[in-house]
Amino acid sequence: MHLLRSEYSTPNHVLVHVSDPHFVEEGLLYGELDPQTGLVEVLNAVEASGLKPEAIIFSGDLTDKGSLEAYRRLRTTCQAYAERMGAQLIWAMGNHDERSNFQKMLLDEAPQTFPVDRSYHLGNLRVLVLDSSTPGHHHGEINDEQLRWLAGELETRADDGTLLVIHHPPVPPVQELAVLSELRNQDGLARVLKGSDVLGILSGHTHHSVFSTFAGIPVSVAASTSYNQDLAMPAGAMQGLDGARSFSLIRIHNRTFVSAVVPVGEYPRMSSHVTAEEARQRIQAASIAIPSATENAGGTPTGRH
Repeated sequence: MHLLRSEYSTPNHVLVHVSDPHFVEEGLLYGELDPQTGLVEVLNAVEASGLKPEAIIFSGDLTDKGSLEAYRRLRTTCQAYAERMGAQLIWAMGNHDERSNFQKMLLDEAPQTFPVDRSYHLGNLRVLVLDSSTPGHHHGEINDEQLRWLAGELETRADDGTLLVIHHPPVPPVQELAVLSELRNQDGLARVLKGSDVLGILSGHTHHSVFSTFAGIPVSVAASTSYNQDLAMPAGAMQGLDGARSFSLIRIHNRTFVSAVVPVGEYPRMSSHVTAEEARQRIQAASIAIPSATENAGGTPTGRH
């Protein structure tokens, strides 16, 4: 019997991307919703899936006001899930975050005033975290020193490529009012990224999912675990939803970047389903073999100091 090989191998890396939990010190966010409930709903779904991601990547706005207690609550909540799943937690700064408290509570580092840019390695996959926050403002910017740091990191290519994490997405805004808080001066970032080994860019900030490209690189923007924007409204209008939560499943297949939105919540399920074992049997019966990729795990951060 002739055995066919699938077009792609199993993934080298499986990651989970979430964003904008907007944790508060106590009480409700904007007096209306509990951000911890939303994040727990998402993390419960990740854990129940059995995915076992190498890392859970948070792309900013981790807290709403940047308080120490809010960061402590966030870390306590997330660490228990990460330990059970064997996943590393990777954090990025957002416009609602506060650099000193972020470093102290999430990175266990002495607070510094300059942007918090970091490099992590998950086996042979590199994850670069770029701080696009501008203290006191909601828009994003990347300064020249940060671009030099990024260019220096990218001079050496990673065996499995690089993911860039940046809170403000370098893509056209879907909602008109979002121009007030977009990433500014994007040309310099594009020049550094063109021709590099960056496979994909992970962002947040918008409170809704977005897919686009920047400098020829796929951009995946995760929805928020706290609240999301209703995009089915007249142009220019905005309204938040206490729901529509999801996480992004990131898979790297030998330098091919794949991002899938995974909705969370309870919905009626269809009566028919296929078990994992039945799926394997069907693939085998069709004489198709899926090549295995080398699995890489673990990660060690290094910083720009």
